[in-house]
Amino acid sequence: MAPPGTGFEPHAPVKSADRALEVLECLAEHGESSLGELRARLGFPKSSLHALLRTLLERRWVVQDATRTRFALGVRALQIGTAYIDADPVVARSQDTLDEIAARTGEAVHLGRLDGAHVVYLAKRESVHPLRLYSAVGRRLPAHATALGKVMLASLPADEVRRVVGPAPAALTPNTVTDVDMLLVDLAAVAERGWASESEENETGVSCIAVLLRLGQDTVDALSVTAPLARWDEATTTVILAALVEARDALERFSPVRRRSS
Repeated sequence: MAPPGTGFEPHAPVKSADRALEVLECLAEHGESSLGELRARLGFPKSSLHALLRTLLERRWVVQDATRTRFALGVRALQIGTAYIDADPVVARSQDTLDEIAARTGEAVHLGRLDGAHVVYLAKRESVHPLRLYSAVGRRLPAHATALGKVMLASLPADEVRRVVGPAPAALTPNTVTDVDMLLVDLAAVAERGWASESEENETGVSCIAVLLRLGQDTVDALSVTAPLARWDEATTTVILAALVEARDALERFSPVRRRSS
């Protein structure tokens, strides 16, 4: 079915195109994979999967390793992903804001976007400290387990949150909230105070604070600061929250972003 707002009437997807995209999404999620692993995950007939991989290899969307038995995303995937980031108006408008937050806090800063049940990093700034956290532009994380995700989910109606996260959100750590009713209570508090936080719900030893970003965009975006608990003392929350709120407010005072055409 066509996504809402695309200008297309609902229709059955083109099977070959749909399957090619499933191959790419599978490689993006699981990384380098063998033919057998792809078949097990996708359930495609062997002959169909062979044909798809040949086409994707020829178009450089997929590459093989030296043994020619394992497959991974190719350079075309990077080119298309980079083109998306370069053309995104929210990313363009947020560059100076990310720099300012990073300078004030000295910690890792992220711009994230809600994509279904996940958060996708669109931009980041590294921490100034030697001990850094792993993150990368394009990385996807479950929204229910991140401050970025929670502050964006809190902007949605409760029934939409239930539909997005599903009946049993996955536990990433012992602290992850996996009960949907408890998650909704948490999100109601987030919506009331205007910011979200999480401590060791996504990754052990890591905490994060996030605020929603409203620039008149069609997308749901947010800003966050993440730091190891080893550097998180009583004053940290105050300093980080102030930096996020003041930078966000300054950014939102400007005119709305140019929306992407539907």
